[in-house]
Amino acid sequence: MAPVSEQLAPQGAGDPAAAPLPGPAAAEPRRENGGEWLPVSGESGAQPRAAAEAPGSAGCPGSAAAEPPEGGWGWVVMLAAMWCNGAVFGIQNSCGVLFVSMLQLFGGGEDKQLAFKTAWVSSLSMGMVFFCSPIVSIFTDLFGCRKVAVIGAAVGFAGLLSSSFVSTIEPLYFTYGILFACGCSFAYQPSLVILGHYFKKRLGLVNGIVTAGSSLFTVSLPFLLRVLIDSVGLYNTLRVLCILMFILFLAGFTYKPLVPNAKDKEGGKKGKFRFPPEKKICNFSVFKVVSYRIWAFGIPAALFGYFVPYVHLMKHVKDRFGDSVPEEVLLLCLGITSGVGRLIFGRVADYIPGARKVYLQVASFFFIGLMSMMIPLCHIFGGLIAVCLFMGLFDGCFICIMAPIAFELVGAQDVSQAIGFLLGLMSIPMTAGPPIAGLLYDHLGTYDVAFYLAGVPPIIGGAILCFIPWVHERQNLKERTKCVDGETTEKMLENESTLVSDTTEKPVKEMESGF
Repeated sequence: MAPVSEQLAPQGAGDPAAAPLPGPAAAEPRRENGGEWLPVSGESGAQPRAAAEAPGSAGCPGSAAAEPPEGGWGWVVMLAAMWCNGAVFGIQNSCGVLFVSMLQLFGGGEDKQLAFKTAWVSSLSMGMVFFCSPIVSIFTDLFGCRKVAVIGAAVGFAGLLSSSFVSTIEPLYFTYGILFACGCSFAYQPSLVILGHYFKKRLGLVNGIVTAGSSLFTVSLPFLLRVLIDSVGLYNTLRVLCILMFILFLAGFTYKPLVPNAKDKEGGKKGKFRFPPEKKICNFSVFKVVSYRIWAFGIPAALFGYFVPYVHLMKHVKDRFGDSVPEEVLLLCLGITSGVGRLIFGRVADYIPGARKVYLQVASFFFIGLMSMMIPLCHIFGGLIAVCLFMGLFDGCFICIMAPIAFELVGAQDVSQAIGFLLGLMSIPMTAGPPIAGLLYDHLGTYDVAFYLAGVPPIIGGAILCFIPWVHERQNLKERTKCVDGETTEKMLENESTLVSDTTEKPVKEMESGF
């Protein structure tokens, strides 16, 4: 699956097909010594304010946004973030190849729940990447992008390396499913935040390049993994993948911050350490926005079957067609069309006003659910290729408009933690779906029922999301009415004050003229 939080950027910052967490500070940065971009005191880099508040955000007028340097060292940061996207989600999206290898390595004729147990490894790993997102947002705000990314990559490296020394499936739940995944999450999210420190006008271009890393690795890594597994086995393959994580560890050192983190700001002068108040760390006010609540619970409802094809499709193809077809081609199709979908539908979203962009996600979930149901109906390999092409296309559509929708619903200031909370909620269905499909396979001996059922939640979730534009319009109308009433009341009080002042001054002047 393509990363979701990589799309976090406000509308109008460029191509929304791949936009990161907004990072420019609320206050205007200044230049010193001929060109070094330095921050001034103000809002934290991970919580900027837009030039004007978006619809649905609290308050009426906004404040000025910062202008980042638009390049320089930022190009190096961009390449590091591109590697991060590729390494993290390239490995996660190739889990189907690893799943088949784990079944062969740990399989035994007496274990009738092997698919169920093995599916937990991949689904737990992907789920933990999203589950940690709210926590990573807080740590990034407190300690900065560089420290969090470097430590996260180190933890991920340790988890992946330790996974290559296990002898049974159960330890992989911790080493690969938790330790490696948590490290990936902590390494990944700072790579989104730091981009906003360096780019604004070119943010769309930069994130298009960054997210190309995810698609590039997703397309190429399955073939490399197949060659490695056939040549040196699963354990040595995992050790080779550790090279990707080590490079990611080095890439984290390039995240030179341009804005202070929350702890530094709160501490003030050097040598004084103090944590910011709890309300500044965890911003639960986004859940007061009704349209966001519907969105934050509707999307997880749609994702119970979303990750099932990524885990079980390779095994399904091997059961149905044997070794006569290259099943890795299906992941290639998913990766290519997902990248194309982000570019196409991201551009289309530019022309759809406000929260009506949600309808693109509704259509995406409908087609993703339909394609999942069609997988068991394909009795020729060409049919499966066509299904995966369409599934990847609408997967890219679903992902690319996450950030624009979040921006429309809660505004630029709250979009970072709003997406963090959403990703945390998404982790539950994405973790539970594949093991349930594996359990059905263990009992029925086929994936047909699992794929049919996997197509139902996306359709239901899409139906829930249909209510968001209507709710959001009513919400905006109510906010505008409050603003107008407030301005009217203020003017009435001002006029009344002026009238009282004039009434008081007039007798005084008459008395003075009488003397």
